[in-house]
Amino acid sequence: MSDKKEMLSIVIPVYNVEQNIPLFYEKTKAVLSSLPEFDYEFVFTDNRSTDGSFLLLKQLAARDSRVKVARFSRNFGYQKSIFTAYCLASGDAVIQMDCDLQDPPELILDFVKKWKQGYEVVYGIRRTRREGWLLGRIRRIFYRLIDFLSDDGLPHDAGDFRLVSRKVVDQLRKLYDASPYIRGTIAAFGFNQTGIEYDRLARQHGESKFRLGSLMALAMDGILNHSLVPLRLASFTGFLIAGGLVIYLGILLAIKFLFHQEWPAGFITLSVLILISITLNAIFLGIIGEYLGRVYRQVKNQPMTIIDEAVNL
Repeated sequence: MSDKKEMLSIVIPVYNVEQNIPLFYEKTKAVLSSLPEFDYEFVFTDNRSTDGSFLLLKQLAARDSRVKVARFSRNFGYQKSIFTAYCLASGDAVIQMDCDLQDPPELILDFVKKWKQGYEVVYGIRRTRREGWLLGRIRRIFYRLIDFLSDDGLPHDAGDFRLVSRKVVDQLRKLYDASPYIRGTIAAFGFNQTGIEYDRLARQHGESKFRLGSLMALAMDGILNHSLVPLRLASFTGFLIAGGLVIYLGILLAIKFLFHQEWPAGFITLSVLILISITLNAIFLGIIGEYLGRVYRQVKNQPMTIIDEAVNL
């Protein structure tokens, strides 16, 4: 029998987080060291940081061969950075984390237990999180909206802190998606999945790179990647407006013939019809354009990311 240990891969997307890296590494390493039955590795994907993050990662990699680093040729975005990290990981189970320590490394122990019980995906469910009330409400609405619109069942209040098995990673590696939404893709795979509730902690250093615009873009990717409802909504609304116009014209004709009401010939009708037409065209051409834009990027088949420099990979 082989004495080779199973491998745990910790994958971490990085962008301008130099203050967080040393503490994250030490805390997570301490947790992994309490699992002597496993080997482990860190896979950092640096999204072309402009601070000292990459230099720190190279120094860590020089001291510890289990630290592996890929630096991209430019900033390809958070989701593509995650996807690449999964593809580079060699573990039997892969755990995705951010290095701001808002997600406690100690939860890795519970993730591994669930994995050994037969679950292919174990994700963290954010019971509480330390952020503004408005942003918290927006997140809760988003998770429930995307689940409602999606053709796939997506977990509520689950972020990117998760463990997935090698079986799931192998399925991910088969995909090419120019606009990936990783958490939704993994949820849509199926397999045995379970969640573990936890309280998300305050950020150790720095500030979130996810501004409201970034969150809205992520929401758009999630909805359009997992639902045809917006396109169906366009057709449904078109029929609904058409029906409303028939009723409206019927009322106008009834008023004209029954009460002999006079208006400037065609003025109100033309004004309303033009405004409604312009509004509907703008809305639904925009929706169709979003889908066509994604098809265009997919057909171009450009590299998901480009690795400019690699250490220990």
